[in-house]
Amino acid sequence: MVASAVTNSRPSLLVVDDDSRVRTVVCWQLEAEGYDVREAADGNTAWQGIADHHPDLIVLDLSLPGMSGLDLLRRLRGSGDPTPVVVLSGRSGEGDRIVGLDLGADDYLVKPFSPGELAARVRSVLRRSSGHPVVPREVAGRADGRCSGLRIDACTREVELDGQPVALTAREFDLLAFLLAHPRQVFTRAQLLEQVWSCSQGWLSEATVTEHVHRLRHKLGPGQLVTVRGVGYRSGP
Repeated sequence: MVASAVTNSRPSLLVVDDDSRVRTVVCWQLEAEGYDVREAADGNTAWQGIADHHPDLIVLDLSLPGMSGLDLLRRLRGSGDPTPVVVLSGRSGEGDRIVGLDLGADDYLVKPFSPGELAARVRSVLRRSSGHPVVPREVAGRADGRCSGLRIDACTREVELDGQPVALTAREFDLLAFLLAHPRQVFTRAQLLEQVWSCSQGWLSEATVTEHVHRLRHKLGPGQLVTVRGVGYRSGP
């Protein structure tokens, strides 16, 4: 059963974890931050909760009974739902992080975790997904940016390719917007981690950037982002 602590206009979060102790800690921290928090103990209940309540963000464990967290994330993105997802998992391997990010997670935090850090990650992802200053000012100052049939609106965070809408995660949008804001300028993976992920301490590997570029190329076609061999990436053509 999906439980609700409060119901009002505050940002709504869904915490999905089969460990009741983890849910208690996470819900307590996020409620203290002022969010409307619901919780679910398994993937099937979480899926129904998403359909019923349309949360603004999901905190998701990967090891769930029934539908796993990865399956839930895959199903969510497969349906075109761009709801931001912060993975909270005991799986600490780089491969697990890459799989989660490749399936569309916006951030990945490993257990054991700091509740304060989780709250900070949630705030950061919500800022990006709501179109706040994470979008570079050069893009935000224009109604939209265009590149080879691509239209990106920094105000509504909507993307179209040849007139057709393209569903991007918050982080995919940020990466695309950043590169388009600096046409033909080449950035290394380390620079993109710092500028787009606000990460310079090494908690994410440069493979994270590679995976996000791969996902954007899959959605937008190969010509929108260009690999500069031995250096990094730039916007195309």
